[in-house]
Amino acid sequence: MIPFVIREYVLFLTFLIFIAGMEIQAKGPNHYAKLGVTRSSNPLAIKRAYKKLSLQVHPDKNKSPDAPAQFDALKRAYDVLMDMEFREVYNKFGQEGIDSNKRYDETQFFIELGVFYLTWGMMAYVLTLGKRSGNARQWTFTGLIVMLVVEIAIMTSRGNPIPEWLLPQTTEYEVIWIMHSLFPAFMNGCRSLGAFLYVDLEEQQRKLLLALQEQNKDILLVLRDVQIGIQSIQAGGGGHRIANATAESSTAGVPIGVGGNIPRVTPTGKIKELQDRLQTSNATVTQAVNQLKTEGSKNSSFGFYAMILGYIVFSYIFSN
Repeated sequence: MIPFVIREYVLFLTFLIFIAGMEIQAKGPNHYAKLGVTRSSNPLAIKRAYKKLSLQVHPDKNKSPDAPAQFDALKRAYDVLMDMEFREVYNKFGQEGIDSNKRYDETQFFIELGVFYLTWGMMAYVLTLGKRSGNARQWTFTGLIVMLVVEIAIMTSRGNPIPEWLLPQTTEYEVIWIMHSLFPAFMNGCRSLGAFLYVDLEEQQRKLLLALQEQNKDILLVLRDVQIGIQSIQAGGGGHRIANATAESSTAGVPIGVGGNIPRVTPTGKIKELQDRLQTSNATVTQAVNQLKTEGSKNSSFGFYAMILGYIVFSYIFSN
């Protein structure tokens, strides 16, 4: 059970990393990556990098069909990073912020923040309704709260709080964008893991009680047979009366010997029969519990793998 849970967690993290890689690859390199510089590079380092790369991709020296487009992208990246005001806007809002001449406004920022997180919060609540999604709801809202705190810390700080040694070319805008892009996959993964780890205690208790009820019925029947046998012995009825009383009261038929004679049944034999029935009932209860665990694991695993496959196919179709 535990190794299987660990495998599911590892698969879930691998799935998120894979989706993040697909999203980043589809978006393409940012201005820092195009020029081969970092966020802390000064204008002199940016100018040197631009001159070096422009000689390689300039249409006059590069006969590649897409050389003009590469040179234009390089020139656009250089113009943005050399202008400190544009550079700050680009770090916070991406190229879309440059195109729309967007500036940081605290009121507008918190309004957009509230709309986004309230919308996803309500959607996450609806998608995690039901007993099986109790853990998934807690994990999803925990991730949502962590994402909210990180976004506020990033957008309200003057610089990029992420260490440069960790993500030297990644802007604040890209960090927030990748978090928003991964949240649907994170939520679906939480739902699948929550369904896998969920244990329906009420259903298991009901089935165990039914099994114990059947076991108690067997015990009562055998004890009644033993009681009748002991009463017959005390009354001095002999072995013949014991056999008759047992044959009349037992629900499980007593085998008939050769010539129609009923074999003698003693209280010791009935106690042995009680032990055998108890062992059989205990084996039945154990088998039922193991079957419940196995069925739950199979169903949850199938849903988890189906979710991963469906998301990959969906991302591939719409990315092309």
